[in-house]
Amino acid sequence: MSRRQLEEYLRGRGCEFHHHGGKHDVWWNPATESFTSVPRHRAVKKSTVRSICCGLGVPRPPGL
Repeated sequence: MSRRQLEEYLRGRGCEFHHHGGKHDVWWNPATESFTSVPRHRAVKKSTVRSICCGLGVPRPPGL
């Protein structure tokens, strides 16, 4: 999944960008008050996408 697709998916589930880190961006979900980092790579591995969604408390994208 591309990083852009992942970010659009997270925004659609109520998550918000919080701040830039070294090589990662930090996102948070106001509903669950949880934070997680999202790598700034063009493509994000499926296992990483699953981990990000789990950390933010949002459902995984279809097919992952």
